[in-house]
Amino acid sequence: MNATSTADRPTIGVLALQGDVREHVAALAHCGAAPVLVRRPAELAAVDGLVLPGGESTAISKLLQAFELLEPLRARLRDGLPAFGSCAGMILLASEVLDTRADAEHLSGIDMTVRRNAFGRQVDSFETDLDFTGLDTPVRAVFIRAPWAERVGADVEVLARVPSGPAEGRIVAARQGNVVATSFHPEVTGDLRVHDLFVGLVRAAR
Repeated sequence: MNATSTADRPTIGVLALQGDVREHVAALAHCGAAPVLVRRPAELAAVDGLVLPGGESTAISKLLQAFELLEPLRARLRDGLPAFGSCAGMILLASEVLDTRADAEHLSGIDMTVRRNAFGRQVDSFETDLDFTGLDTPVRAVFIRAPWAERVGADVEVLARVPSGPAEGRIVAARQGNVVATSFHPEVTGDLRVHDLFVGLVRAAR
């Protein structure tokens, strides 16, 4: 793991409006970051990076508006704030979202088109091993009502695709600049290498 001296512990927020916040907080702390909860614009302004957790994307988008975080978060992303979104967080970070409510908001942190609930309902949840750019061995990926990316822009790096099955080749992890998104939940498996990569990205951007 990365060094954890005070000077080397980036402050990384976890958007704490809805979803699996606690798991991300624990993962970030284990990877040497100083995690904090973000619910207010002043809290967002104080972080070096931000995690957008899994949950219900349309509910989170409404709460971003209710807590007056939507425009401040868009502005910080435009200014280069490192961010990592898992599942619902991937949907929120997209520039275009399919199969969502007409009034749902998104953040345009990554130039990609994401299809919400692409893998099906809760009963269609599954696990698989994925080759992931930057990791030496496959990562165990848990998909729960997960999206996938149907299109990515020229400046977007594809980090992982589904290896086999009906969804073979679908994009399930991507990065553009300092923003990373996965359609799966790396915070629930005990394999924290994706979080470790993100913490390293935040350190480099400070």
